[in-house]
Amino acid sequence: MDVRRITINIAGRVYPLNVPAAEEETLRKVGKQIENMIKDFEQNFDVRDKQDALAMCALKLGTNAEVVSANYEKTINSTNERLSQINQSLNEIGK
Repeated sequence: MDVRRITINIAGRVYPLNVPAAEEETLRKVGKQIENMIKDFEQNFDVRDKQDALAMCALKLGTNAEVVSANYEKTINSTNERLSQINQSLNEIGK
């Protein structure tokens, strides 16, 4: 596995990471997204320090992840239900 050593800057701190090469672009993109969220929170809300902005980022990203997870679960359940219906129809045709 190709592992790369990269650094991500978040809230004025540098984080050295060893990551699989396939994940490097995603990690850099997420790091940039967090930096942009911090700037947005600092500009639009009464944010006293970076810790507050980071906490708000964590809440927003966690909420987004939960929504995606719930939608994924609904999609899986709906797909499984539809596949069962199709399977049942095919079984009836085959009789």
